[in-house]
Amino acid sequence: MPSAPQPAPTHRRPAGRTKLLSLAAATALAAGGLAALAGNAGAADGNLLANPGLESGTLSPWSCSAGTGSVVNSGAHSGSYALKGSVSASDTAQCGQTVSVQPNTTYNLSAWVQGQYVYLGATGSGVTDPATWTPGGANWQQLSTSFTTGPATTSVTVYLHGWYGQGAYLADDITLTGPGGGPSTPPPTSGTPTGTPTGGPTTPPPNVAVPVAPYIDMGAWPTPSMPDMAKSGNLKAYTMGFVTGVGCKASWFNAYDPRTGWAKDQIDALRAAGGDVKLSFGGASGTELAAACTTVDALFAEYDAVVNAYNLRYVDFDIEGAAIADTASNDRRSAALAKLQQAHPGLKVSFTLPVLPEGLTADGVAIVKSARDAGVNVDLVNIMAMDYYRAGTDYGNAAVQAAQALFGQLKALYPAKTDAQLWAMVGVTPMLGENDDHQIYNQAAAQQLVTFAKQNHLGLLAFWDATRDANACTGGSLSKCTNIPQQPYEFAKIFAQYAG
Repeated sequence: MPSAPQPAPTHRRPAGRTKLLSLAAATALAAGGLAALAGNAGAADGNLLANPGLESGTLSPWSCSAGTGSVVNSGAHSGSYALKGSVSASDTAQCGQTVSVQPNTTYNLSAWVQGQYVYLGATGSGVTDPATWTPGGANWQQLSTSFTTGPATTSVTVYLHGWYGQGAYLADDITLTGPGGGPSTPPPTSGTPTGTPTGGPTTPPPNVAVPVAPYIDMGAWPTPSMPDMAKSGNLKAYTMGFVTGVGCKASWFNAYDPRTGWAKDQIDALRAAGGDVKLSFGGASGTELAAACTTVDALFAEYDAVVNAYNLRYVDFDIEGAAIADTASNDRRSAALAKLQQAHPGLKVSFTLPVLPEGLTADGVAIVKSARDAGVNVDLVNIMAMDYYRAGTDYGNAAVQAAQALFGQLKALYPAKTDAQLWAMVGVTPMLGENDDHQIYNQAAAQQLVTFAKQNHLGLLAFWDATRDANACTGGSLSKCTNIPQQPYEFAKIFAQYAG
């Protein structure tokens, strides 16, 4: 369900849908990584950024996703050169530079930009992204914003990006003013990170059960607050979406590098309150990492980097669209996941797959079988009980029927498991309220699923998605609203009744 870019883009259709892409600012790292600067070398007076006007005639130390950045020597805002980001239908041409800063300090950020839907912002541990944007046009415009670093912030990444399919943008005279910091270290550009991940312990958190973990689109604008939503909805856990690939490089929805620990402060807050997160790779938009990485070792390195960055106990793989039938990628993922579990004993792996009331498609069954045969210990299979495109379907009954059908399919795949063990492998995720096919999943259907889960002790209940439940509006975009009468967080409170 693609739409023109908006401040809060929302075009996700579960089970053959387009997942939400982010207007949240982009800091995806290119293969060479981002340069870390200790001072003002090459910058204008008081500017912490190096090569801020691209007057060196080269990109360095700016780095752009998948080779989308270049330096042009015509049409600059000032001087002779400007940065050009070549936006495509699948890449927003994110360009960034990492600099050292001081904790508890306010910084001012600005840039002159030209083009449609251009964004400017900064990310870093303990920093609330101050992203600003303009719908743009043919003339140069100045974007300006500010932010304050956290008590432990030592570096930030300044970034710019355009928007999918909106054409190239230009940027020039980019400034970051404020006191400089000490030397910083860029994120690794390949392989597995070493040392302690940003802001995290060296060992995973205690294994906390997550019987209810609704999906939360971390690409929504503004970035959702999981701790706030958890308090309002009586929940303790979420499934965070979605990590995709900028080439064979893990990225939050083509925007942030997970190696920087983006949003880890939210995860830490949930864990401190006795909860945890499942982190979901894939989805219907962007490039699935298993397709982008051509070797098992390269794919394992990306998964491993994300698990290390967030000290994860739970990883989810939302596989749909063309990816579900890509046998080579699916087998490569299976081999990488087996290796990942060897490196991280106790890591729980789930697959989120499209379903019909009759059960998984043949492609979905093949994915589970591939993982099983590769030696992956599959924790559960989560079905997207939504968007059947069958007029008159009772979506409450259909979700229960699909769960029962999945149980039978798992019984055939895992004949040695008991019924109790098989039910514990079943997860169900409906889409709240109005589905994309305009059928309705309402509060009564949610209560029906909770009752069924209690009777059979299902492994997971989730829903798409927490932001729609929180906004609880009618007559709006399906990415923000359930479009049925409800109170904010009403579905979360129904699902929160389930304890496993």
